[in-house]
Amino acid sequence: MTSETRVDASGLDARERFAQDLRTARELHPEGPLSQTELARRARTSKTTVSRVENGVGPVPPTLPVLFDQIFRTDGHFKRLYEEAVASSFPALYRRRMALEKTAVAVWEWSPTIVPGLFQTGAYARTIFRQGDTRAGESEIAALVGARLARQDLLRGAAPPEVRLVLCESVLSNRVGTAEVMRDQLATLLVHADRPTTRVQILPLDSDAHLLNDSPLTLLTSAQHQLFACVEAFRTAAIIEDPEHVRGAVRAYDELTSEALSARDSAALIREKLDTW
Repeated sequence: MTSETRVDASGLDARERFAQDLRTARELHPEGPLSQTELARRARTSKTTVSRVENGVGPVPPTLPVLFDQIFRTDGHFKRLYEEAVASSFPALYRRRMALEKTAVAVWEWSPTIVPGLFQTGAYARTIFRQGDTRAGESEIAALVGARLARQDLLRGAAPPEVRLVLCESVLSNRVGTAEVMRDQLATLLVHADRPTTRVQILPLDSDAHLLNDSPLTLLTSAQHQLFACVEAFRTAAIIEDPEHVRGAVRAYDELTSEALSARDSAALIREKLDTW
């Protein structure tokens, strides 16, 4: 356990609490104690998997937390522990960015290369993670994909943030995975574009050069109206809080949106590109 891993009053981190709470929930099931075999049957998994989860061996399969919450009627408890456990596996800077994102009232994204994580399908995300680490095991990849998809819950909540997404037109043509993966991803972008709180715009390839040519950018507005600029490069990231630098990032983003296609024309272009895959 690293010094940055969050623990509760008992000294347990989220993964250890998940294991302990699962054992407790199984043993104190209102209809009588459940064996690992019976829990595995209800969760449509194997007894070996349940045993590994209860003993804290390896990552929790991403499909199980929601099923455990359904079986034990725990109102999202296991899902929250799972998300916390996965988040704790990321470096501190990424954990802070995810925490800011989760409580933001506005999320503005720009990407010149790929569809950002908040809008990715599972297959698209899996391809990116697999390309990023060809030696990673399937359970590790599955945990990463599950954590990425869990971030998208904030878009489906009762009070979702105001979301703006600007993509370079090349993102619609850059192959990530199979043609089917691309078709599904572009169709999902259109679903996001239909949300009343989300605006999706495409920056045409023939647009003038700009300050963010090669740099993805996320602007997060907190509930206290504080602005943060998140920038990323190869295996590095930074969260900028200095007001002057953040204002510069906002100006650069505004220039992108003014050069980008309208939301309607962007949706038409996405549909056109979807048909080419």
